[in-house]
Amino acid sequence: MAVEVVYRSSRDPERLFMDKAEADRHDKMLELAERLSSALHRAVPSLSDEQGEELGIFMARHRDVFARAFKSQPDALDELGASAE
Repeated sequence: MAVEVVYRSSRDPERLFMDKAEADRHDKMLELAERLSSALHRAVPSLSDEQGEELGIFMARHRDVFARAFKSQPDALDELGASAE
């Protein structure tokens, strides 16, 4: 009988990963998404919880693009149109 080691995300228990580093990256992305969602709700109180969560996850998944845009490369945001999920 073979034994498989899997890793479960602490913030998303339904997701399983074969690699610990991948599970850690996923957890960090979800933590960032949660904090972004909170910041967006403070800035735009009329934003629904679902919209805030979706925006937070989108921004966290594409944090490298947003980071470049905030560092004087606004053209980086053009990449989001091609890779939006």
